[in-house]
Amino acid sequence: MAVPKRKMSRSNTRHRRARWKASVPRLTPCPCPRREMVVPHRTCGHCGLYKGRQVVDQP
Repeated sequence: MAVPKRKMSRSNTRHRRARWKASVPRLTPCPCPRREMVVPHRTCGHCGLYKGRQVVDQP
């Protein structure tokens, strides 16, 4: 296992960690008439469609 030769300073550690950011999820409109925005490759929470077919029964 690699072991650092010297201690990394607090400012360098924080500078490195500052680059780890969460990105906003991309949204696409659902093909149903309501056009609800959903995350790609997930079923629509409103109508239960995935890739244009009914996958989940919605009440």
